[in-house]
Amino acid sequence: MEQAHGNLLESVDARTKLAGSNRMEILLFSLGTTETFGINVFKVREVSKTPFITKAPNMPAGVEGLISLRGNVIPVLSLGRILNLHKADAGLGGSMMVTEYSKRTLGFLVSDVDRIIRVEWDKVRQPENVSSSAVSFITAITELPDGRLVSILDVETILAQTFGEAPIGQIVPLGKEVESNIFFVDDSSIARKKIAEVLDKLGARHKHAMNGYEAWTRLEGMASHAQLQKRRLADELNLILVDAEMPEMDGYVLTRNIKSDVRFEGIPVVMHSSLSSEANRAMGKSVGVDAYVAKFDAEVLAETLRPYLMKSHRD
Repeated sequence: MEQAHGNLLESVDARTKLAGSNRMEILLFSLGTTETFGINVFKVREVSKTPFITKAPNMPAGVEGLISLRGNVIPVLSLGRILNLHKADAGLGGSMMVTEYSKRTLGFLVSDVDRIIRVEWDKVRQPENVSSSAVSFITAITELPDGRLVSILDVETILAQTFGEAPIGQIVPLGKEVESNIFFVDDSSIARKKIAEVLDKLGARHKHAMNGYEAWTRLEGMASHAQLQKRRLADELNLILVDAEMPEMDGYVLTRNIKSDVRFEGIPVVMHSSLSSEANRAMGKSVGVDAYVAKFDAEVLAETLRPYLMKSHRD
């Protein structure tokens, strides 16, 4: 299994092309319970048997210890314990997924790794009325051909809950004379909260959506309204900030829709994603994003947005 997963995880270019077709691949795994979980393959660097873990003092709850991986020391988390699942200890001795996102490398202990499946983003839904005890860590749900539901993890929330949220820091406001309106979309609740904090500190007004399809529906509504009023939408909306991976429509397809519609002419699109590899940046560029910024560094996000908002003010 280890070798098979290794070969599958190497084909990054193929997966980058998948993202632009509104599809993604999910690595399925279990945590010693009857539930099936998934994580976007883009976030997984490798899968292996659980190595020797060195215990360390004063680790956050759910962190089992540290391992050395190719000269780097990385923390190892027990997903079962973090998600507060019954029989979570059953997942401590099986497999480890090494994940890389938001500029962090982490090991995730799981009971068993199943296989990689390909799904259409429009078949992925936000979790509603989910009874799982892990619901606060689930960003989306999809269904397998056999009827089983797959809970896709919100890794940004897991990172924030385990290690704490990074402070926003000092962000210089745009200035009272700069009126800016931003529309942003992100399926992670913790990401939406942090983005809103950054925009508030900049002094930018903002509205948001929770998935790509909702964002496109609302943006089309804004564009149609502006048309009826015989106004340019760019005079009312200064910037669109999109996540890359989202239920129902990913950020690449959303960006392509925006950039191919003349009603959005003059409105920059910035992609803000925990998928920060060069392959993902190249995919963003191919669909027309004006800038690509990795999650989550509040000051970098603010300084990426600032020139676009100042230019809009001067125009």
